Amino acid sequence: MREGVINEYERTPGTAECLGRNRGHFKTGIMMKKIICTIFTVGAFAFAALSQVSDVTALQSIQVDVVYLSSDVLEGRETGTQGEELAARYISSRFREIGLQPGGEAGTYFQPFVFRHVPQPQSEGEVRTGKNVIGYLDNGASKTVVIGAHYDHIGYGAFNSRYVGDPAIHNGADDNASGVAALLWLAEHFSGGVAESNNYLFIAFSAEEMGLHGSKHYVGDAADGIDKINYMINLDMVGRLGDDQVLTINGAGTSPIWADVIERVKVAGIQSVVATESGIGPSDHTSFYLKDVPSLHFFTGVHEDYHKPSDDSHLVNYEGLLAVSQYVSALIEGLDEQGSVEFSKTKDEQPQRAARYKVTLGVMPDYAFSGPGMRVEAVLDGRPAQKAGIEDGDVILKIGETTVKDIYGYMDALGKYGEGQKAEVVVKRKDQQLTKEVVF
Repeated sequence: MREGVINEYERTPGTAECLGRNRGHFKTGIMMKKIICTIFTVGAFAFAALSQVSDVTALQSIQVDVVYLSSDVLEGRETGTQGEELAARYISSRFREIGLQPGGEAGTYFQPFVFRHVPQPQSEGEVRTGKNVIGYLDNGASKTVVIGAHYDHIGYGAFNSRYVGDPAIHNGADDNASGVAALLWLAEHFSGGVAESNNYLFIAFSAEEMGLHGSKHYVGDAADGIDKINYMINLDMVGRLGDDQVLTINGAGTSPIWADVIERVKVAGIQSVVATESGIGPSDHTSFYLKDVPSLHFFTGVHEDYHKPSDDSHLVNYEGLLAVSQYVSALIEGLDEQGSVEFSKTKDEQPQRAARYKVTLGVMPDYAFSGPGMRVEAVLDGRPAQKAGIEDGDVILKIGETTVKDIYGYMDALGKYGEGQKAEVVVKRKDQQLTKEVVF
């Protein structure tokens, strides 16, 4: 938490002034008003060195968005729950306030879809309904840029949680209230007549945590118009920019121009690092890449609070979140006059949120699998896993001395090895537990 409160924002609760502007049409309950006003009256979420930030109003707005979306009122925004519904209403109200056209069904901002959630292998699962929230900025252009961020999270931690203990609300401030706040900032920014050579589609995806279902549904539903999409920007976990100001970018190989564009963008001291060339990764950009859409995923890193109840709003770096948003806007503006962005296929590299290891096993993870372990969706030809006899559907439980509880435990395990080293990999195959020797 940063110390110091700007006096001009110490105002009386219960007035529209506590927001810096009137958002009275967000009728999502008295508790929401208390949450928002608390930010500016108690000082629990104070800013440091705000005088260095050029757009204080934007910073304030971003913080309001994160704090509400990650509040206990929304109970972790699990897809199909009342908390997710409240989040969807909030986002649609913000879209309306910004002036975006409804991009959902029947003249609304909502695109509902039905899917089967299967939390454990061999279980029937349950049918759930998710709801993408879509706003459209029509500039009369022939191509459209998609800017996306998932707004769902994991509720009380019944699936995909890294927390050991009694059920507790997982608020998901970084994952991914931060991405939605950045998306809303970008919507306001581009609605001001900036970079008008493209139209803009702002999509808050649902059911990402359960297997990218919202983005999969969108690209399937938009099959006839997929060629109108110029490129896709995905904002997932962008709220923890560190002191080193490193912004991780995945998908840099999905267009031959990305490397040069990324190199040229210089904003607020941010150091951009390309983590992967691959368009395959554990977030919604994957769905677009698989439809031949150039796609980038922006990310500020995994942290100890990932998928735990402790991922709360007071830990978000708001100045960093604004800087990331400005970086993305600068990248998009730099592309404005370049016309269509060319797509390129990438190698099926091991997806990751922050590339910190030197080896790959050569498998495609099942992102919908909730563990324990990391389930293999597919084994890639000629890679170490195939050579060792690991098969599609195997669940990796251990690599060397490291127990693998989930995909990020899997990444941590790989980080301990270098090229040419060997490891015993324990997998579960149906009712059997097998040990395979892998040479990296």
